[in-house]
Amino acid sequence: MKITGFNPFIATARVDDTIRLFETLGFEKRHTKEGIEIADREDTVIRMKDANGFYLDILKSSDEVSHDLVGIRMNVDDFDEACALLQARGFKNLYGDQTVDTKTSKAAMMVSPSGFMISVIQHKK
Repeated sequence: MKITGFNPFIATARVDDTIRLFETLGFEKRHTKEGIEIADREDTVIRMKDANGFYLDILKSSDEVSHDLVGIRMNVDDFDEACALLQARGFKNLYGDQTVDTKTSKAAMMVSPSGFMISVIQHKK
């Protein structure tokens, strides 16, 4: 398995405030992916990038988030292998057996035994 991208993400109910904060730190919005369906809700991901090439994803869910969650986005070339590697180390898919399948990617939110999250994503070619 090859990691093709690795950056933080923030899931928050205060999306606009979070975007403004990171814009003051030099990040710019790259693109927005709306209507991502998972577990009876719809999410939106705002991808940001700074002049040094650092990426940040800000997640907005149709579910109310009681507090901000921070994790790692990990793009990979082999989704199944990445998930199996994490599961062998005690990670569980937050969505049970479901994955997020869109036209351009497949993803799962993996949670470690201690509670940190890695969003595993494979872009479709």
